[in-house]
Amino acid sequence: MSQNYISSIRLKPPIDEGSYLYSLPAIRHLAQMEALVFSKPVTFLVGENGTGKSTLLEAIAVAYGFNAEGGTRNFSFATSATHSDLHHHISFTRSAYPKDGFFLRAESFYNAASYMDEVYEDEFRAQKITSYGKRSLHEQSHGESFLSLVENRFSGNGIYLLDEPESALSPNRLMTLLVHIHELVKQNSQFIIATHSPILITYPGAEVLELSEQGIRSVDYRETEHYQLTRRFLENPEQMLHYLLEE
Repeated sequence: MSQNYISSIRLKPPIDEGSYLYSLPAIRHLAQMEALVFSKPVTFLVGENGTGKSTLLEAIAVAYGFNAEGGTRNFSFATSATHSDLHHHISFTRSAYPKDGFFLRAESFYNAASYMDEVYEDEFRAQKITSYGKRSLHEQSHGESFLSLVENRFSGNGIYLLDEPESALSPNRLMTLLVHIHELVKQNSQFIIATHSPILITYPGAEVLELSEQGIRSVDYRETEHYQLTRRFLENPEQMLHYLLEE
Protein backbone atom coordinates (compact mmCIF):
# COMPACT_ATOMS: atom_id res chain seq x y z
CA MET A 1 0.00 0.00 0.00
CA SER A 2 1.35 3.40 -0.94
CA GLN A 3 1.80 6.27 1.49
CA ASN A 4 2.14 9.98 0.99
CA TYR A 5 5.49 11.41 1.96
CA ILE A 6 4.04 14.89 1.46
CA SER A 7 0.59 15.00 3.04
CA SER A 8 0.02 18.71 2.54
CA ILE A 9 1.74 22.00 1.83
CA ARG A 10 1.05 25.54 2.91
CA LEU A 11 2.54 28.93 2.19
CA LYS A 12 4.35 30.75 4.95
CA PRO A 13 3.87 34.54 4.76
CA PRO A 14 4.82 37.00 3.75
CA ILE A 15 4.79 36.91 -0.04
CA ASP A 16 4.98 40.35 -1.58
CA GLU A 17 1.64 40.92 -3.28
CA GLY A 18 3.46 43.04 -5.85
CA SER A 19 5.77 40.21 -6.92
CA TYR A 20 5.31 38.16 -10.08
CA LEU A 21 4.71 35.10 -7.89
CA TYR A 22 1.51 36.62 -6.55
CA SER A 23 0.36 37.22 -10.13
CA LEU A 24 0.26 33.43 -10.68
CA PRO A 25 -3.23 32.10 -9.91
CA ALA A 26 -1.93 28.94 -8.21
CA ILE A 27 0.25 30.91 -5.79
CA ARG A 28 -2.35 33.58 -5.13
CA HIS A 29 -5.02 31.01 -4.28
CA LEU A 30 -2.65 28.82 -2.27
CA ALA A 31 -1.81 31.86 -0.14
CA GLN A 32 -5.49 32.11 0.75
CA MET A 33 -5.85 28.40 1.67
CA GLU A 34 -5.13 26.81 5.02
CA ALA A 35 -3.31 23.99 3.22
CA LEU A 36 -3.24 22.08 -0.05
CA VAL A 37 -3.78 18.42 0.81
CA PHE A 38 -2.36 15.51 -1.18
CA SER A 39 -4.74 12.68 -0.38
CA LYS A 40 -3.82 10.21 -3.15
CA PRO A 41 -0.56 8.50 -4.12
CA VAL A 42 -0.74 10.19 -7.53
CA THR A 43 -1.64 13.86 -7.88
CA PHE A 44 -1.79 15.75 -11.15
CA LEU A 45 -1.50 19.53 -11.36
CA VAL A 46 -3.26 20.74 -14.48
CA GLY A 47 -4.09 24.15 -15.88
CA GLU A 48 -3.46 26.59 -18.68
CA ASN A 49 0.00 27.99 -19.34
CA GLY A 50 0.83 30.68 -16.81
CA THR A 51 -1.29 29.38 -13.96
CA GLY A 52 1.80 28.50 -11.94
CA LYS A 53 1.74 24.71 -11.80
CA SER A 54 5.40 24.26 -12.80
CA THR A 55 6.48 27.10 -10.50
CA LEU A 56 4.62 25.44 -7.64
CA LEU A 57 6.08 22.00 -8.40
CA GLU A 58 9.57 23.50 -8.62
CA ALA A 59 9.12 25.16 -5.21
CA ILE A 60 7.92 21.90 -3.66
CA ALA A 61 10.93 20.09 -5.11
CA VAL A 62 13.51 22.65 -3.94
CA ALA A 63 11.94 22.97 -0.51
CA TYR A 64 12.08 19.18 -0.20
CA GLY A 65 15.79 19.25 -0.97
CA PHE A 66 15.96 18.43 -4.67
CA ASN A 67 18.21 20.25 -7.11
CA ALA A 68 16.30 23.07 -8.83
CA GLU A 69 17.26 21.78 -12.30
CA GLY A 70 16.27 18.21 -11.54
CA GLY A 71 17.79 15.03 -10.18
CA THR A 72 18.06 13.47 -6.76
CA ARG A 73 18.69 15.25 -3.48
CA ASN A 74 22.39 14.53 -4.02
CA PHE A 75 22.65 16.39 -7.34
CA SER A 76 24.73 19.50 -6.77
CA PHE A 77 25.15 21.03 -10.23
CA ALA A 78 23.76 24.41 -11.28
CA THR A 79 23.92 25.92 -14.75
CA SER A 80 21.80 29.00 -14.01
CA ALA A 81 19.83 30.21 -11.02
CA THR A 82 16.48 30.75 -12.68
CA HIS A 83 14.21 29.23 -10.05
CA SER A 84 12.02 31.47 -7.93
CA ASP A 85 12.35 31.99 -4.19
CA LEU A 86 8.92 30.46 -3.60
CA HIS A 87 10.54 27.43 -1.92
CA HIS A 88 11.40 29.67 1.05
CA HIS A 89 7.67 30.03 1.69
CA ILE A 90 6.71 26.33 1.42
CA SER A 91 6.16 24.21 4.53
CA PHE A 92 5.20 20.51 4.57
CA THR A 93 3.20 18.05 6.57
CA ARG A 94 4.95 14.68 6.27
CA SER A 95 3.60 11.26 7.17
CA ALA A 96 6.81 9.33 6.41
CA TYR A 97 10.28 9.73 4.94
CA PRO A 98 11.08 8.25 1.52
CA LYS A 99 14.03 6.00 0.72
CA ASP A 100 14.18 7.29 -2.85
CA GLY A 101 13.20 10.37 -4.82
CA PHE A 102 13.72 12.29 -8.03
CA PHE A 103 12.70 15.61 -9.56
CA LEU A 104 12.31 15.07 -13.30
CA ARG A 105 12.07 18.40 -15.03
CA ALA A 106 11.63 18.36 -18.80
CA GLU A 107 12.83 21.94 -19.20
CA SER A 108 16.29 21.24 -17.77
CA PHE A 109 16.60 17.49 -18.33
CA TYR A 110 19.55 18.00 -20.68
CA ASN A 111 21.52 19.60 -17.84
CA ALA A 112 20.69 16.77 -15.45
CA ALA A 113 21.68 14.17 -18.07
CA SER A 114 25.01 15.97 -18.57
CA TYR A 115 25.67 15.83 -14.84
CA MET A 116 24.96 12.07 -14.86
CA ASP A 117 27.48 11.70 -17.71
CA GLU A 118 30.15 13.36 -15.59
CA VAL A 119 29.44 11.21 -12.54
CA TYR A 120 29.25 7.92 -14.47
CA GLU A 121 31.66 8.69 -17.31
CA ASP A 122 33.83 5.59 -16.81
CA GLU A 123 30.89 3.26 -16.25
CA PHE A 124 29.04 4.45 -19.36
CA ARG A 125 32.20 4.13 -21.45
CA ALA A 126 32.60 0.52 -20.29
CA GLN A 127 28.84 -0.09 -20.61
CA LYS A 128 28.61 -1.16 -16.99
CA ILE A 129 25.20 -1.20 -15.35
CA THR A 130 24.54 1.90 -13.27
CA SER A 131 21.46 3.20 -11.52
CA TYR A 132 20.79 5.06 -14.79
CA GLY A 133 21.25 2.09 -17.11
CA LYS A 134 24.28 1.16 -19.23
CA ARG A 135 24.15 3.99 -21.77
CA SER A 136 24.49 7.72 -21.44
CA LEU A 137 21.07 9.35 -21.56
CA HIS A 138 22.50 11.65 -24.24
CA GLU A 139 22.99 8.60 -26.49
CA GLN A 140 19.26 7.92 -26.46
CA SER A 141 16.33 9.82 -27.89
CA HIS A 142 14.65 12.30 -25.58
CA GLY A 143 11.73 9.92 -24.98
CA GLU A 144 13.96 6.88 -24.54
CA SER A 145 16.10 8.70 -21.98
CA PHE A 146 13.02 9.73 -19.97
CA LEU A 147 11.74 6.16 -19.76
CA SER A 148 15.24 4.77 -19.18
CA LEU A 149 15.55 7.06 -16.19
CA VAL A 150 12.21 5.93 -14.76
CA GLU A 151 12.92 2.25 -15.43
CA ASN A 152 16.47 2.23 -14.04
CA ARG A 153 16.61 4.97 -11.42
CA PHE A 154 13.18 4.99 -9.76
CA SER A 155 13.43 2.18 -7.20
CA GLY A 156 10.23 2.58 -5.19
CA ASN A 157 9.49 3.69 -1.64
CA GLY A 158 10.06 7.17 -2.97
CA ILE A 159 8.62 10.51 -3.90
CA TYR A 160 8.79 11.47 -7.56
CA LEU A 161 8.05 14.96 -8.84
CA LEU A 162 7.59 15.13 -12.62
CA ASP A 163 7.26 18.37 -14.56
CA GLU A 164 5.58 17.89 -17.97
CA PRO A 165 7.03 14.43 -18.69
CA GLU A 166 4.80 14.21 -21.77
CA SER A 167 7.01 16.71 -23.62
CA ALA A 168 9.30 13.88 -24.76
CA LEU A 169 6.89 10.97 -24.99
CA SER A 170 4.67 9.60 -27.76
CA PRO A 171 1.14 8.48 -26.82
CA ASN A 172 2.38 4.89 -26.75
CA ARG A 173 5.26 5.77 -24.43
CA LEU A 174 2.90 7.77 -22.21
CA MET A 175 0.96 4.55 -21.68
CA THR A 176 4.25 2.84 -20.82
CA LEU A 177 4.92 5.57 -18.27
CA LEU A 178 1.51 4.89 -16.73
CA VAL A 179 2.54 1.26 -16.27
CA HIS A 180 5.75 2.31 -14.51
CA ILE A 181 3.86 4.75 -12.30
CA HIS A 182 1.45 1.99 -11.33
CA GLU A 183 4.25 -0.43 -10.44
CA LEU A 184 5.98 2.22 -8.32
CA VAL A 185 2.74 3.15 -6.54
CA LYS A 186 2.43 -0.52 -5.57
CA GLN A 187 5.93 -0.12 -4.09
CA ASN A 188 4.88 2.64 -1.68
CA SER A 189 5.66 5.61 -3.92
CA GLN A 190 4.07 9.02 -4.30
CA PHE A 191 3.90 11.08 -7.47
CA ILE A 192 3.11 14.76 -7.95
CA ILE A 193 3.00 15.56 -11.67
CA ALA A 194 2.46 18.84 -13.50
CA THR A 195 1.08 17.97 -16.92
CA HIS A 196 -0.98 18.91 -19.96
CA SER A 197 -1.44 15.28 -21.03
CA PRO A 198 -5.04 14.02 -21.29
CA ILE A 199 -3.59 10.48 -21.28
CA LEU A 200 -1.64 10.71 -18.03
CA ILE A 201 -4.47 12.23 -16.01
CA THR A 202 -6.64 9.15 -16.59
CA TYR A 203 -4.55 7.14 -14.11
CA PRO A 204 -7.09 5.28 -11.91
CA GLY A 205 -7.61 6.76 -8.48
CA ALA A 206 -5.43 9.79 -9.06
CA GLU A 207 -6.42 13.23 -7.83
CA VAL A 208 -6.51 15.90 -10.51
CA LEU A 209 -6.04 19.39 -9.14
CA GLU A 210 -7.08 22.06 -11.63
CA LEU A 211 -5.32 25.40 -11.22
CA SER A 212 -7.08 28.41 -12.69
CA GLU A 213 -8.01 32.02 -12.08
CA GLN A 214 -11.01 30.71 -10.14
CA GLY A 215 -8.94 28.71 -7.68
CA ILE A 216 -7.51 25.26 -7.02
CA ARG A 217 -10.07 22.48 -7.13
CA SER A 218 -10.17 18.71 -7.36
CA VAL A 219 -11.89 17.55 -10.54
CA ASP A 220 -12.63 14.40 -12.49
CA TYR A 221 -10.24 14.16 -15.43
CA ARG A 222 -13.23 14.29 -17.78
CA GLU A 223 -13.98 17.79 -16.51
CA THR A 224 -10.58 19.19 -17.49
CA GLU A 225 -10.18 21.38 -20.53
CA HIS A 226 -7.24 19.20 -21.58
CA TYR A 227 -9.48 16.16 -21.87
CA GLN A 228 -12.56 17.88 -23.27
CA LEU A 229 -10.73 19.89 -25.91
CA THR A 230 -8.65 16.93 -27.06
CA ARG A 231 -11.73 14.74 -27.27
CA ARG A 232 -13.69 17.33 -29.27
CA PHE A 233 -10.79 17.80 -31.65
CA LEU A 234 -10.27 14.09 -32.28
CA GLU A 235 -13.98 13.44 -32.72
CA ASN A 236 -14.26 16.04 -35.47
CA PRO A 237 -10.89 17.52 -36.49
CA GLU A 238 -12.26 18.92 -39.75
CA GLN A 239 -14.84 21.02 -37.95
CA MET A 240 -12.34 22.22 -35.36
CA LEU A 241 -9.78 23.10 -38.01
CA HIS A 242 -12.40 24.94 -40.05
CA TYR A 243 -13.21 27.01 -36.98
CA LEU A 244 -9.56 27.61 -36.09
CA LEU A 245 -8.31 28.39 -39.59
CA GLU A 246 -11.35 30.17 -40.96
CA GLU A 247 -10.36 33.37 -42.70
